[in-house]
Amino acid sequence: MKLFQSRYRIVIPLLLVIVFISCDSDDSTNIVLSDESQELTIFFTNDMHGRLDNFAKIKHIVDAERAETNVLLVSGGDIFSGSPIVDQYSEKGYPIIDIMNQTGYDVSVIGNHEFDYGQPILNDRLSQATFDFVCANVDASSGILSQPDPFTTLTVGDLTITVLGLVETQGNYNGSSIPLTHPWRITDLIFDSYDDIATEYENLKIEEDSDLLLALTHLGSNADFALANSSPFLDLIIGGHSNDLNDGTVNGIPVLMAGGNLSHLGKIELTIEDKAIIDYDISLIRLSGYDQVDEDLAGVIDEYNNAPEFAEVVGYAASDHNRIELGCFYTHALKEYMNVDLSLQNSGGIRTSIDQGDITKFDIFSMDPFNNGSVVFTMTAGEIKNFFIETGQGLYVSGISLERDGNDIIIYDENGIEIDDNTNLTIGINDYIPANYEEYFSIANADIRELTTAESIVEYLTTINSTVDYEGCD
Repeated sequence: MKLFQSRYRIVIPLLLVIVFISCDSDDSTNIVLSDESQELTIFFTNDMHGRLDNFAKIKHIVDAERAETNVLLVSGGDIFSGSPIVDQYSEKGYPIIDIMNQTGYDVSVIGNHEFDYGQPILNDRLSQATFDFVCANVDASSGILSQPDPFTTLTVGDLTITVLGLVETQGNYNGSSIPLTHPWRITDLIFDSYDDIATEYENLKIEEDSDLLLALTHLGSNADFALANSSPFLDLIIGGHSNDLNDGTVNGIPVLMAGGNLSHLGKIELTIEDKAIIDYDISLIRLSGYDQVDEDLAGVIDEYNNAPEFAEVVGYAASDHNRIELGCFYTHALKEYMNVDLSLQNSGGIRTSIDQGDITKFDIFSMDPFNNGSVVFTMTAGEIKNFFIETGQGLYVSGISLERDGNDIIIYDENGIEIDDNTNLTIGINDYIPANYEEYFSIANADIRELTTAESIVEYLTTINSTVDYEGCD
């Protein structure tokens, strides 16, 4: 039976094996203690999104533990998309692969944002990693991507650990479930739901003769909890995607997550005996409170961070701007720079806030890190209205205002004048939105611009209006 705890340490006495030995002269008994338990520490991170700085702290912590016991270092995915130092590097994504190699990672699950650069670039990054990438619910046989292994089995000391990878499929493209990434960048890849695939591996621990079966997921907390309830054959779940701090148990299985943007390093110390966890202790280490670093790795990170091209000041923020306020700025900047009637932007495409003061290229590429292209569509007001009504999407909008009128929508121009359904309007937009809604935005009718949306916004700031002042905008 699997023994477990929610958070606090439970100490369980080791099994006493009593061996009776007959002697010629008397009936004395010798008691021999079994000492077959093994110690294992698993460190984990997730959703790093290109943040490099805290890896030097992680390496210092992990190396110290490795000197004392068996250690596994794992990643819950989404290592890319979030920092220009990584995303705009000449070999997109390479800096974080290099740093993870030097930190000593053993395995990572493929997250949805690992697909953001496209399949050829992802192939290059996977080939440069000295650690394993796993993902069981992707079929790459018809795509450009090299087929990832569904699981990997690692030897750590005298322990055999099997790690099964699962990625979320919350997106939808042409009726198929896909991860939340740019659909055009995962062409010909087929994804299955995690719950359909996980049950195929219920005998994996036996087949691999493993001491521990770990599900390394990029599903989000709710899906991890559901997985724990539906998959009692798992010993441990370490996840990512929802950026939560999880250190509890579900159905007797520890379900863990370490925040996001490398804010924390998760740690679980396990005692394993007879292929079962008999004791464990969980901690989530807040890295801002840890001062020691691996000096050599810190030097490498400093070299990557020394990128003066991103320090160039391109604008000024009149006040602190949250993501909603930046949605107003983003769409207004695209509308003006692309010289169109209106602009739309998905809320998930705004990734950071911007503080009052100088705005650098680093700030803009952090706010909009996905290298999405800029496109212009010409549509009637009626077609735009149908898009909002039929999809139910909530988007940032500039150039028009919308008013709900029962089951209908009224569209007004910037002067408050109602726009007739037959009026043609030009729309400046990132190409992620039309890729997800091709039935409304036919790429055959798109005017594809040369610059990415982030590059377009930099041009707006440097050539049209350098001041960002959208406090209170919603």
